Amino acid sequence: MPQTVTHNIHEADIIWLLAGWCWNQIHPDILQKKKVLVTEHHIVPEKFDSERLRNFLIRDQFADAYHVPNEKTASFIRPLTKKPIYVVEYWYDPRLWFSEDKEKCRELLGISNDKFVIGSFQRDTEGGTCLPKLEKGPDLFVEYVKKMRKDNLYVLLGGWRREYITTQLDKVGIPYKRIELAPITMVRTMYNCCDLYVVSSRYEGGPQAIYEASVMKIPVISRDVGVASRVLCANCIVDIPHDVYYPTNSDIEMNFKNVQKYNIKYHKETYRKMLEKIIG
Repeated sequence: MPQTVTHNIHEADIIWLLAGWCWNQIHPDILQKKKVLVTEHHIVPEKFDSERLRNFLIRDQFADAYHVPNEKTASFIRPLTKKPIYVVEYWYDPRLWFSEDKEKCRELLGISNDKFVIGSFQRDTEGGTCLPKLEKGPDLFVEYVKKMRKDNLYVLLGGWRREYITTQLDKVGIPYKRIELAPITMVRTMYNCCDLYVVSSRYEGGPQAIYEASVMKIPVISRDVGVASRVLCANCIVDIPHDVYYPTNSDIEMNFKNVQKYNIKYHKETYRKMLEKIIG
């Protein structure tokens, strides 16, 4: 495959809909003439109503194959289509995600070294409201943080739409810092400030945080969502908020070892093989 990407849709052999919802922004004649690959990152069953099912089935007429990042998503859509489904996990770029000195990172962000910092860098609030985005588990995150009962507890929040969690933390008096829409270099600094990163989601495609925290050797725990069981050791798959667990050095090293296969340098070959199969 000497050329893999073109900006001219008419030159493409495959139209890859990385955001599957945007399929109806492309003329049906083009979709019918090309191979169409649809990525379904994750599906929230509670939100998959009759309208979403109808849209899925209409789009399915144009799709030639589906890409999903985890087996859980594959299991959901498998009864809905006869098209092939490729389970290929996400990747990470080691040029972006690497360890830095924790004390220097905390100094940069104004966080005291005596704090126990828990990180969460994804949105938690439904757009235009203060209601929790339940698939991301912000309610579970807050309950987990409260259960830890550490006097020196400090929460570091990234991403946007964090109103639900900040409101709840204010109610119980847990201090936090919120850095909204930080650039990648700042997000790396934020990871390196953390004593623990918590993925409390109910549904996920990845999330990318599992790859990023693991390769940076940041202690990370997660509910059994997305790719968690493919990357994290069994100890780090936690029933949040009911069980409190802090990864050991052995856990951290195992996570680091497991995540290596998703280095973009090597993992891109898995994607290339998928595309070759679709072209046929």
